[in-house]
Amino acid sequence: MMTGPSRRPPLRFIALALAYLGVLAASLAFSLLLRFDFDVPTGYWQDWWRSALWILPLKIILLAATGQFRSLLTFFGLPDAMRLAWAMGIAGALAIGVWFAAGGAGVLPRGVIVTDMVVSFASLVALRTAMRIYREKGSGRPSDSPGKRTLIVGAGLSGSVLLKDIEAKPGLGIEVVAFLDDDPDKIGGTLHTKPVLGPVTGLSDIARRLDIAKVIIAMPSATPSKLKETVAAANEALLEHDILPSVGQLLERRVTVNRLRPVEPEDLLGRPAVGLDDAGIASLLGGSSVLVTGAGGSIGAELCRQIAAKAPAKLVLVERSEAALFAIHEELRADFPALSLVPLAADVTNEEAMQRIFREHRPRVVLHAAAHKHVPLMEEQPLEAYRNNVLGTAVATRAAAAHGTERFVLISTDKAVNPAGVMGATKRLAEKLTHACQATGSGCVFSAVRFGNVLGSSGSVVPVFHRQISGGGPVTVTDPGATRFFMTIPEAAGLILQSALLAEGGETFLLEMGAPVKIEDLARQMIELAGFVPGRDIDIRYTGLRPGERLHEETTAPGEQLRPTTHPYVRQVTGDEHGGFDESSALRLFEELLAEPPERGRKIVLTAARKPHDSSAGHLCVVEVA
Repeated sequence: MMTGPSRRPPLRFIALALAYLGVLAASLAFSLLLRFDFDVPTGYWQDWWRSALWILPLKIILLAATGQFRSLLTFFGLPDAMRLAWAMGIAGALAIGVWFAAGGAGVLPRGVIVTDMVVSFASLVALRTAMRIYREKGSGRPSDSPGKRTLIVGAGLSGSVLLKDIEAKPGLGIEVVAFLDDDPDKIGGTLHTKPVLGPVTGLSDIARRLDIAKVIIAMPSATPSKLKETVAAANEALLEHDILPSVGQLLERRVTVNRLRPVEPEDLLGRPAVGLDDAGIASLLGGSSVLVTGAGGSIGAELCRQIAAKAPAKLVLVERSEAALFAIHEELRADFPALSLVPLAADVTNEEAMQRIFREHRPRVVLHAAAHKHVPLMEEQPLEAYRNNVLGTAVATRAAAAHGTERFVLISTDKAVNPAGVMGATKRLAEKLTHACQATGSGCVFSAVRFGNVLGSSGSVVPVFHRQISGGGPVTVTDPGATRFFMTIPEAAGLILQSALLAEGGETFLLEMGAPVKIEDLARQMIELAGFVPGRDIDIRYTGLRPGERLHEETTAPGEQLRPTTHPYVRQVTGDEHGGFDESSALRLFEELLAEPPERGRKIVLTAARKPHDSSAGHLCVVEVA
């Protein structure tokens, strides 16, 4: 027994057929009246009845063939109008053919048939438009519950599409009142009946005059400075503000109200868009088995999204957090239903499990993102940092070398440069292990990629600041002079894939991170994005640097140099990649402590030794039990 959408409700079909028949009959009669200036000779009404008996059923059949009985009444747009035009055009052409075949006998005049094509099309469009208006009003909010009065900033294509989507979903509680735009050619005009009032500089006056409560920024290609100006104007007017994602984030995704989100610090970062060799990356990943460790983390998950868009034959997700693995798997399954996904709850330090995974799935490309990354936490748990970051890398590289992997990329960090703490030291050791694998002759191309902090990653300052601001403050900053390098998560993931394409074996790549950002400036910016005034509504409190942290991050160690690659945002580290760091001593001491852990209650302290001539952060080289 068939159920579901394949069976249309018969009452709906009958009601639509009667409505269409009524409109088409009236159109045919009106066309005849027009032909004779509303004084039709009696004989022509007889021809009308004879012609209507076959023209009207013909039109109903053509309407059904073009899907007009299946269309949802709430939606009627240009594609539906085009189908109506085709149906009425074909009906008119067939009627003209009958007129010639019959020599005009018993058939309406040709002028009536041609006029009827136009009149019936216009009448059907009017009918479907009226149905849509009626259905939208019928499903809308009560008249005594008006929506939040809203301005859309950007009277372009994105703003236009967004308005139509909002109007199609009246239950959202958003009432778009007008547009703002800086283009003088648009100011004073209308877009879908909504006026374009002026530039953003007049936002406060317009909002006060029109009782506006919300602003939506619909300028996906706007510069960061323009976004800052718009957000500042919205904050000054005490308005809520949401934004459509950038052009890159909207790529291959439709502009809808569901894409709206709050303005984030990365929107204002001020970095130009990164161009990637999409064709080269697609040739590397497309049709291949690709494996990502740490697939549920911030970087790992974004790598999975971008890899999935390149149509690999298989994407293997390795993640030890079941919740994180479930989340990214469900997201990818929804967005890429045709993709072969293999979610595996596994620990990269488990050699037996990793060997089995590589043996079964034979990944061509491996992105190793699994790692502990939180600096203060790892200062308290150095052995766990070593186990995950160093031993996990050793296990993954051995599995890759043993099972035919062609490219292996270690995701490293700028904290591996002149490491001042446990996390940086373990990532430096992971780099060394990865480079050592290149000399084994396995045929796999091993490389590492360094970059700084990513905005919005789990545990980074951005979500911490968000939480503190939503709790009323204070926002805690380690030091007023502290700086960090920042990238967006999509930008970092894209450049990692670009580095994988550039690798020939044994390289360490450094991603271009722009100018360092003061943490205090980031905190102030986020407070302002939330609509508050720093120091008045939300306080900033300085806590001092924590163990393992330093005031400024570095990009190269002593003896290292940077040389350009074929991509302007990816540089290669050359020279003395040890940079004064005693990897062998650190590796030996970690292994000794792992073999014989200190007694319960005793703390491991990693001290840093400086070269006599070196005033930079210390180089980790001694581990002792306090």
